[in-house]
Amino acid sequence: MALLLVQHGKSLPKDKDPAKGLSEEGISEVERIAGIAKKYGVNVHRIMHSGKKRALQTAEIFAEALEPDGGIQEIEGINPLDDVAAFADKIEISDNLMLVGHLPFMERLTSHLITRSIEKPVFKFQNGGILCMDKDPETKVWFIKWSLMPDIG
Repeated sequence: MALLLVQHGKSLPKDKDPAKGLSEEGISEVERIAGIAKKYGVNVHRIMHSGKKRALQTAEIFAEALEPDGGIQEIEGINPLDDVAAFADKIEISDNLMLVGHLPFMERLTSHLITRSIEKPVFKFQNGGILCMDKDPETKVWFIKWSLMPDIG
């Protein structure tokens, strides 16, 4: 089953919102991507997010559009500078799982899963975009299946 990685939507500067919630542009972009994902029939069983306000808001927008059976929940271990290898070792996906988090964690996790190194970047995330990864059942090797990003230029 698929692992969908999402960098939270664009957030407000700290001087306007100390918790750095989503900006109007961030909300709009996440709603657009969530709507496109719904039209494509993206199926998500559960959405997990970091404890930061912008990740929660992003997860809620995706949940409203994609209606995950397992709902949304906060998890530890996916904050910007958390240990990617420790988290990767715990990933067990039997149903499509969406993780909503931050940079550099999401880019490092992607690199780690594919190359086993966080030093070899393999994908550039955008705020509010989705990267879908999957694991070959025979070889157990992770690969990028598709992505849906706000900006394609």
